[in-house]
Amino acid sequence: MKVGFIGLGNMGAPMAANLAAAGHEVVGFDLAAPCPDGVAKAESAEEAVAGADVVVTMLPNGAILRAVAEQIHPAMDPGAVHLDCSTVDVESARAVADAATVAGLDAVDAPVSGGVGGAAAGTLTFMAGGTPRAFARVAPLFDVMGQKAVHCGEAGAGQAAKICNNMILGITMIGTCEAFALADKLGLDRQKMFDVVSTSSGYSWVMNAYCPAPGVGPQSPADNDYRPGFASELMLKDLRLSQQAAEMADADTPLGEAATALYESFVEREDGAGKDFSAMLPRFAHRARSK
Repeated sequence: MKVGFIGLGNMGAPMAANLAAAGHEVVGFDLAAPCPDGVAKAESAEEAVAGADVVVTMLPNGAILRAVAEQIHPAMDPGAVHLDCSTVDVESARAVADAATVAGLDAVDAPVSGGVGGAAAGTLTFMAGGTPRAFARVAPLFDVMGQKAVHCGEAGAGQAAKICNNMILGITMIGTCEAFALADKLGLDRQKMFDVVSTSSGYSWVMNAYCPAPGVGPQSPADNDYRPGFASELMLKDLRLSQQAAEMADADTPLGEAATALYESFVEREDGAGKDFSAMLPRFAHRARSK
């Protein structure tokens, strides 16, 4: 396919490079980041999308996505697909899909899970929203960039799945870090804690695959001084999106709300900025019980 790719940051660049390495003709554009090997550089977003079968966007937020969509949709060929892999609010995803339909285009919202490592390795998971026809058209690109793609429903369903997944992830990380901090204060060895919990009812992906305690379990950012695999700022962004969605849907999410407040404090008023989201463990370990 001929692919236009807009947004060549930490995630977008390796995704575009993998598409080019697989034989797709990829033309990229970014306001700041350079094009990776194999990706032709366009001088504008409109140039990047001209003649493309699929245009992939990987952008920071819903407002930027809406602005870019307004810019590129008129320049795309009729019948082309706008595949957005950003993590944004559900409302923006649906608005962009509606705008694509008006412009005679197909649209898929497909945020990803797997981080920078998954983008580089081509092992991302895509959670996709859009028509079955549009999903089928971009499925070959999912096969290159990831290991799994799930069609979750109509427009916005991909973002809904991503937001719900990451609300669970943030809540689970906080609970795991609290439990390790409590175990420390009770004199329980962290390795023994892991050996018990990882094989009993406290089992979770956070504990077993991404343990926040250094030197315990498989290699994780905790073993690299909490350098980000998934930054605390990104977790805060996703948790805020979850609460925005909960407000829109009139859903009661007290743990999601509490997790958002904790990451907000950690990132904006403590020392969490620039650290992995699992750095909540030293935060709890160094604190006494709130009065």
